[in-house]
Amino acid sequence: MTNAQVVRLKDVCLKIGSGATPRGGKEAYKGGLTSLIRSQNVYNDRFSRDGLVYIDEKQAAELSNVELRTDDVLLNITGDSVARCCKVAKDILPARVNQHVAILRTNPTRLDPDYLRYTLVTHEYQAMLLALASAGATRPALTKTMIEELKVRLPPLAEQKRIASILGALDDKIELNRRMNAKLEDMARTLFKSWFVDFDPVRAKLDGRLPAGMDANTAALFPDAFEESALGLIPKGWKVLPVGDVVECVGGSTPSTAVPSYWEGGTHHWTTPKDFSTLQSPILLDTSRKITDSGLKQISSGLLPSGTLLMSSRAPVGYLAISVMPVAINQGFIAMKCNAKASNYFMLNWCQTNMLEIEVRATGTTFPEISKQNFRPILLLLPSMEVVASFTAKVKPLYEQITINLNQAQTLSKLRDSLIPMLLNR
Repeated sequence: MTNAQVVRLKDVCLKIGSGATPRGGKEAYKGGLTSLIRSQNVYNDRFSRDGLVYIDEKQAAELSNVELRTDDVLLNITGDSVARCCKVAKDILPARVNQHVAILRTNPTRLDPDYLRYTLVTHEYQAMLLALASAGATRPALTKTMIEELKVRLPPLAEQKRIASILGALDDKIELNRRMNAKLEDMARTLFKSWFVDFDPVRAKLDGRLPAGMDANTAALFPDAFEESALGLIPKGWKVLPVGDVVECVGGSTPSTAVPSYWEGGTHHWTTPKDFSTLQSPILLDTSRKITDSGLKQISSGLLPSGTLLMSSRAPVGYLAISVMPVAINQGFIAMKCNAKASNYFMLNWCQTNMLEIEVRATGTTFPEISKQNFRPILLLLPSMEVVASFTAKVKPLYEQITINLNQAQTLSKLRDSLIPMLLNR
């Protein structure tokens, strides 16, 4: 690297420090205007808003020493997510961090924060941080001293900014795709809610109106009256059935990891809920592990067809995704083989809408789990096949575009990851 120095982080950072959880633990999150960032919000490829909690003015004042500023770098310092690193998202400020997240505030005249973030997420530094965290502790942890003494290569500031700009352009496009997918998902959910929760087309016809934004042929598919059911008033002629009577629900298993012939050289996709933990859209493009033909024979549900809807049934309950390829599953899923009565897109939105009901059916002392026996009896409101087909036709292009965007983001991520070491180490 041209004219690169090697410096310790404590010599080029204005602040290195972590925060605390307000007294009372998670029950103390009282809401307010200040975000409290936890380790679950910090990923190497992004800042995640999932599970973001808020604290009130008094709690924020007690954590004033860990007030975040624009361009601060976040580093997870304890637990299974140790070493994950990202920059704080500007739109969640004001914010504080808890004790599992460290703030790295660079001296802007010496170290560009984006350059630092890209440095810390390289394979080299991730391995280094993980090794440090696992040394001599029962739980992985990075201390303030470890972080302060960490050495980084430091080219001139202008070169740091140029490198960060190149990599940032790729990240910006990935983020744009993520936001576009969020909007596309929201469009599908909004249509599902209008048709199958609020019954807007039926109410319009009941009032003698053509449903808003709907052509006459589609409107003709909906009834113009309601009737009583086990779920209350529903559109006339629609049915209330157990979900297990509408779609086939199957589970999976894990072939013995002690048998190499089940795994080595495997070509069949095999998934666990862990693959779903980082999904940003409900589409499964790939799996971290593959199994062989011999391994596949150990799973009673076999290789499920592409388009199967998968729902994690434990640890945690409720991850959802449609697989774009044939896939086998472990015991942590309920897989739904959908059909013309209830398409995978219809069932995906039904599960999202009824997740509270699904979670309530979960049992277990160690961790909540919903069994197929408890899932199948949940009552589902089933419209006519024609209405389901119309809904599917309208949302299918949305999910196809989501899949295109995800594939593009995956390609861009691989390009970025290959460029990072080349740019940082040349």
